[in-house]
Amino acid sequence: MKVIVDTSVWSLFLRRKAPRGSWQILALERYLRTGRVQLLGIIRQELLSGIGEQSQFEHLREALAGLPDLLATTRDHVLAAQCYNLCRNCWAKP
Repeated sequence: MKVIVDTSVWSLFLRRKAPRGSWQILALERYLRTGRVQLLGIIRQELLSGIGEQSQFEHLREALAGLPDLLATTRDHVLAAQCYNLCRNCWAKP
C-alpha cells in the first residue's frame, strides 16, 4: 500500500528540532524506508515554497526527487473533501 503524506507531517519531519519519537515521524520514517511514500504535486510545491535559502531549496528538491508524484484527479479532490467533512462532523459532536 502506498501512502500520501500531508504537508503538516512533512513540516514536522523537516524541522531542525523535530520530536523524533512522535508517531507521525516514526511512521513517515518507516514508510520512507519501505518505499511506500508518494507525493502530490501540490504538497511538493508547498514544501519547496517554504524554503527561503537557495541551498536549502536545492537540498530539499534533491531529497524529494526520488519520490514519485501521484496525479490527483477532480474525483480524488471531491472524495478528499467528502472525507474531510465526514471526519470534521464526527469530531465536532460531543
